Amino acid sequence: MANEAGWFPDPTNGNQWRWWDGRQWTDHVAPAARPAAPKQDAGRSWLGVPVWGWVLIAAAVVTLTVFVPWLVALGALSILVTGIVAVSAGTPTWLRLRTRSMAVAVTGGAAVLVLVTGTVAAATGAGRSVEVSTVGAASSASPTPGHTTTRVPSPTPTPVTTTREETVTEAIPFERTTAEDPSLTRGETRVSVAGAAGELTRTFRVTLVDGVEVKREQIAETVTRAPVTEVTVVGTYDPPAAAPAPAAPAPAQGDCDPNYADGCVPIASDVDCAGGSGNGPAYFSGTARVVGSDIYDLDRDGDGIACDS
Repeated sequence: MANEAGWFPDPTNGNQWRWWDGRQWTDHVAPAARPAAPKQDAGRSWLGVPVWGWVLIAAAVVTLTVFVPWLVALGALSILVTGIVAVSAGTPTWLRLRTRSMAVAVTGGAAVLVLVTGTVAAATGAGRSVEVSTVGAASSASPTPGHTTTRVPSPTPTPVTTTREETVTEAIPFERTTAEDPSLTRGETRVSVAGAAGELTRTFRVTLVDGVEVKREQIAETVTRAPVTEVTVVGTYDPPAAAPAPAAPAPAQGDCDPNYADGCVPIASDVDCAGGSGNGPAYFSGTARVVGSDIYDLDRDGDGIACDS
């Protein structure tokens, strides 16, 4: 910031000017138009007198030092000559003529002197008046101690309100349900229809003030895709029970294998326990003690009892 005092743009308000006293900002402010600076006279050159004033002063000096003395001398000479002629000739006419000549010369010299003096005074006075006027203007523009300046508050900007529409989508969860299927065995399940989430579209009107959201209201709601319910089927079919294997006819007493006691194990190419996984051709129903060699491998657990497990 400059050291000299003056009006400068207000750093806190661009719509006005503030007075800088050379050290700090003061409370004196002015409207946005910058105060006019004191006008300087373009023709002023020295001691507050314009160039043309110095020209007139020089002309006056020359006139006073050259022409006025000649006019005064001419007038005195005219008076002297007129007196001599009047005395010698005794003719009042010559006296009157010379007197008039003298009067004209003296009057002309006085007029020139007055004119030159007035010109000089006007030249110097004009410069001073301009200086005083401009200084007064500058002083009136400058704030003085005790001077109160009314601050004009800057206009408050009008808030800008705008609206826009926003669309938001949300997922709709799908539901689950079950159904019976007699074609499936009881206890068996499977998904017959896969579930899928739906989509809900909401439309909002958003109000903004100076770009900041202040209000949001829903104006529409549409199901753009419906959800798909998941269906799981459960089997209800019960298969019929397996028919029991027919019991092998009891062999005759003489047809019992002697390797087994307490039960008649038939004699055949192969004997299996009835109700087991064996494929015969002969079957033994019940239990028997192994007393010999377990040729049919009926004592699988080795406890000495055939077909007990």
